[in-house]
Amino acid sequence: MHMGTRKIAAISLALTVLLIAFFSIFQPFPTDLNGQNSIGIECESREAMDTIVTVEIVSRENSSKTALDLAFNEIERIEKLMSTYREESEISRLNREGYLLEASPDLVHVIDRSIYYSEISGGAFDITILPMLTLWKTKINSGEYPTDQEINDTLALVNYSNITLENNSIALRTDGMAITLGGVAKGYAVDEAVAVLKKNGYNSGFVNAGGDGMYFGTKPDGSPWKVGLRNPDNKTDTIAVLNISDMAVTTSGNYERYFNESARLSHISDPRSGHPSQSLMSATIIATSALEADALATAVFVLGPVEGMNMVERTEGTECLLITPDRNVLKSTGFKAYEVE
Repeated sequence: MHMGTRKIAAISLALTVLLIAFFSIFQPFPTDLNGQNSIGIECESREAMDTIVTVEIVSRENSSKTALDLAFNEIERIEKLMSTYREESEISRLNREGYLLEASPDLVHVIDRSIYYSEISGGAFDITILPMLTLWKTKINSGEYPTDQEINDTLALVNYSNITLENNSIALRTDGMAITLGGVAKGYAVDEAVAVLKKNGYNSGFVNAGGDGMYFGTKPDGSPWKVGLRNPDNKTDTIAVLNISDMAVTTSGNYERYFNESARLSHISDPRSGHPSQSLMSATIIATSALEADALATAVFVLGPVEGMNMVERTEGTECLLITPDRNVLKSTGFKAYEVE
């Protein structure tokens, strides 16, 4: 889930605001499904991490907007560390210098977990994909496609095993390597925002960053949170509505985001081949953390319906719903347990 340029982000933001009255954007988005105007609910949406972030909590006696600020402040803190669009961020410094001493525990943790997801996905998820994404974006925006030679040359820079983690130091072992955390940073920020809310005594609510959502506790009436998965062919319809409590839901999809609208190529590239992924329209993951759901959604999208489904089935605590290019909907063994009848 690579974050686009600031211009593209601004356009996406405008479109999201227009669509927010419907069930969801291209990823799961809890809006009217949860009855946000109900008594006992406090909710706010703000722009952060190049998307719309919504924080909703079940309010308590003497609660105030301060609780929502705590969550948004935590998301801002993570963005300052991990955004490639901030020159002063830790990830930008790592990409410029090729190494980073005294890295924050947050960055070390996220990169360590990213390497784990690369390993279990056979390289379908790889945070060193940034040079390849840059190549495709540059060529497509100039009206061309990368040549096979350009792709092969760039693939030499894409290899998660060339990241060195030692204590709190991080190094990239090949000149020209660069990392993007677009496939995990939002999920991690969501998890950390939820942790801050819980630490301050808020045990029910959700944080959703452009479709990376973590839902904890229950609604005021004791029922689970409702998450609608949008029908890719109809913005006002859903293909499934889920009951979610103490779980995360994330979707990776290519039917609303492309490198370039005229090219209609997925913004998610396969780190193994260097080509945009085309075998799925979307991959929705249910997992125990937003970071895991975020990483697995990207990995499954790249792996495709067969390998992707197999990976989910062997990963404990995860379920998925996949949509193929011919609109075939595939569900993992335990997915139905979350669906609203």
